[in-house]
Amino acid sequence: MNALKALFPFHGGLKTVRHKAESNQQPIQPSALPRRLTVPLRQHIGAIAKPLVQPGDPVLKGQMIGQADGYISAAIHAPTSGVVVAVESRPIPHPSGLPDLCVVIDSDGEDCWIDREPVDYRHRHPSELRNILRNAGVVGLGGAGFPSAVKLNLSGSDDLETLILNGAECEPWITCDDRLMRERAAGIVAGLRVMAHLLKPLDVLIGIEEDKPEAIAAMTEACAGTGYEVRPIPTRYPSGSVKQLVKLLTGKETPVEGLPVDVGVQCFNVATAYTVHRAIDHGEPVISRIVTVTGHVRRPGNIEALLGTSFAELVEQCGGYQEGVERLIMGGPMMGFALHSDEIPVTKAANCILAASAAELAPELPVMPCIRCGACVEACPADLLPQQLYWHARAREFDKAQAHHLLSCIECGCCSYVCPSHIPLVQYYRYAKNEIWAQEKEKQKAELARQRHQARLERLEREKQERETKLRQKAPAKTPLTPDPTGSNIP
Repeated sequence: MNALKALFPFHGGLKTVRHKAESNQQPIQPSALPRRLTVPLRQHIGAIAKPLVQPGDPVLKGQMIGQADGYISAAIHAPTSGVVVAVESRPIPHPSGLPDLCVVIDSDGEDCWIDREPVDYRHRHPSELRNILRNAGVVGLGGAGFPSAVKLNLSGSDDLETLILNGAECEPWITCDDRLMRERAAGIVAGLRVMAHLLKPLDVLIGIEEDKPEAIAAMTEACAGTGYEVRPIPTRYPSGSVKQLVKLLTGKETPVEGLPVDVGVQCFNVATAYTVHRAIDHGEPVISRIVTVTGHVRRPGNIEALLGTSFAELVEQCGGYQEGVERLIMGGPMMGFALHSDEIPVTKAANCILAASAAELAPELPVMPCIRCGACVEACPADLLPQQLYWHARAREFDKAQAHHLLSCIECGCCSYVCPSHIPLVQYYRYAKNEIWAQEKEKQKAELARQRHQARLERLEREKQERETKLRQKAPAKTPLTPDPTGSNIP
């Protein structure tokens, strides 16, 4: 049977101009060793890593400089050997533009590694393997940055039916996963074996968009004899979004505001699988990632960049900017965000640097009133009602927006892309989500304050009762008068 006939198309989506050939024609380049690296301690969803170094400390390549702090957290490591010169807030790649705590390392030029040992995962307890991956800083490299050790822990859950490896890479311009699959397919499959060993799924599927024939061929060859199935999927944005990929490959609908694991599926990015392989089979923590540098640069391509390298250095390695660059975007044009400067560091979530000119950017057109055409509804891959979400977000009716499943919006930008009135719909959704989360935090703070106040009242009442009990115990007992045989009670 043709693999495409066995797929289950999702609602909506777009056919986009791909712009893949600009950067996927050349092999992955190694990164030049920077003189200085600025390594953020928050490169993952969850608690920021706890710094383990201070200014003046020497470090080796691969040495842990930030310890995972809590269950949902991940470690951070030195990308090269050198000396720590600062542990302070520095600008990081984030839509807010706000700084965060970073470890700044001056390279000694020697690139000297820590001692590394491979791990025989077949003879290790699952919890020990997960802890190794947590301490190696393995997180989702598809953009989310969720700690992989948490996703690989299904204790207490039903058996996993399907493990999916996501090689779709549906966003325009980005080709880092494409080149990774072409050049390092064996390493990806080696990491996939470790994941399958931990999760014990019934089926393992690898979804790759059909416009990547070289990647499909390389992964198919690497999977020979494993039972893992490479499945070409239609080239349609956003087929690489987790819920849409789960629907495509399995036909299962992920519950509203639920997770794929709720329907017996777990999904990882191909680059994440490769870092699992490096951590287990080579003892190497995550200190680099492949970054697509494309758009209006002289030599677009993919670079295996050390974390903490400035975007400016990667652009320089690709020949520098061409004239006419108007915006620098981290990620693709659909879901990426504009950067305030190129002097900010590469993180685990930085899969692409797009130097966009006016030709690559959609022209800014005046926003007009909604004409209720329904184009956004037809394009929404999450099967939502974008028009209603827009009205409720604009009116600050956040409870009604939640009732229309606002939090299920994946912010793919399809609705904004097709809107004939040029309404920035996703911006309204992000605003509403932030307001909802802020309100939830305030509710949590208020509830915590109430609980603390109640606990204080109970403590004061308990202390009062204890004092009264002690006073009663200390009070002298009254001696009753003994009757005098003479009839007098005078002592």
